[in-house]
Amino acid sequence: MTEIVKIRPLTGEAFAPFGDVLDTSGPPDLIINAGMCGRFHDRARLDFSDGRAGISLFKAEPRSLPFRLDLVERHPDGSQAFLPMTDAPFLLVVAPDVDGGPGQPLAFLTLPGQGVNYHRGIWHGVLCPLAEPGLFTVIDRIGTGPNLEEHWFDREIIVTQ
Repeated sequence: MTEIVKIRPLTGEAFAPFGDVLDTSGPPDLIINAGMCGRFHDRARLDFSDGRAGISLFKAEPRSLPFRLDLVERHPDGSQAFLPMTDAPFLLVVAPDVDGGPGQPLAFLTLPGQGVNYHRGIWHGVLCPLAEPGLFTVIDRIGTGPNLEEHWFDREIIVTQ
């Protein structure tokens, strides 16, 4: 039997158990650069057990909907922030931890200008841009030792609108 996961809009409140929504909602925290720039300050909680924060660029192949969810992963030693380098929306899949494995998946669709920071240890799907070029800035832990756990689902899960 196929399990269907419906996509919902990405909001800070709905995503809070899994991480931080990175966007420019609300008024800026500071006005800088002679009044020409608003700073939306300290929007993500970066959290690493060791190592350091690093900035990488990811270029992912676009996916399409409906999307077959077969793999989720998590990073037990560090949070992971994804900031799209275009205004194209992308698909997010997360799942709560249930006894060391992923529970019921949830799916979100970003709005233009939104990024996310997954909290440390959160099960999440692979990077799913829905349009070219699929280019993202990623801020995550740089360090030694394994920081990746993968879970392959043994059932068919389809993410759709």
